[in-house]
Amino acid sequence: MAACVRVPASPAPRRPVGRPTRGTTGTNRLRRLDRWLVGPGASLLRSADDPLVVDLGYGASHTTTAELAARLRVVRPDVDVVGLEIDPERVSAATEGLRRAGLAGTGVRFAVGGFELGAPGVLGGRRPVVVRAANVLRQYPVEEVGPAWRLVASRLAPGGLLLDATCDEVGRRAAWVVVDDDGAPRSLVLSLRLAGLERPGAVAERLPKALIERNVPGEPVHAWLAALDDAWAREAPLAVFGARQRFAAAVARVREAGWPVQGRPARWRLGEVAVAAASVGL
Repeated sequence: MAACVRVPASPAPRRPVGRPTRGTTGTNRLRRLDRWLVGPGASLLRSADDPLVVDLGYGASHTTTAELAARLRVVRPDVDVVGLEIDPERVSAATEGLRRAGLAGTGVRFAVGGFELGAPGVLGGRRPVVVRAANVLRQYPVEEVGPAWRLVASRLAPGGLLLDATCDEVGRRAAWVVVDDDGAPRSLVLSLRLAGLERPGAVAERLPKALIERNVPGEPVHAWLAALDDAWAREAPLAVFGARQRFAAAVARVREAGWPVQGRPARWRLGEVAVAAASVGL
């Protein structure tokens, strides 16, 4: 009688870390993040030995991932952008959408993955220099934000960055936390469409999850937005010269008041201002 040979069971496939979000997206919605990446963030991409960028939780369409790749190619023509989603159906749809748009083979691809950045074979052992996670963690409980930052950061290339971002449906108001490769937040960036802006603090409803529930009196982030609003009001006479000049003057005013504002007036005139993370309680 032949001996019975026990065949070892195949290991169960790893499940992505996280859960599907709403997936809403739209053309040009994330342009403000992309503009930062080809501006203040450009030096990181230019100096990278391996220009790999991950678009984490890109949503139900290939659109914003393809836009990201096109914009980054201006800075780094050989950039490789990988869009990751937990839902395999979204991956299939995005891959097909890319093909239909005639963008297959342009340095963009899609795969299944969550905060762990996919199964071992997805990135092939490579570490991304940038991970963009837009409108993802906003849909999670606040206590899950820190662990997610640290998990993503552990997969970054040395010196790499995670952008944990939130924006409105048409991309006119955006805010993101820049997280270093050790999982620690570096800065909070606000980016606003200045035309028709009533006050900078209107971005409050689009703060990232780590801050939105803390935007109450007595909290540093509330004080930051209040300071911006006050400076904006005080610079009202400059409105005759345009919203760009008024916003730049308002940012200069809060910096003079002691807020650790980062960047130069050229960025402020775009409606963009960054402040050190610790100053807003991160």
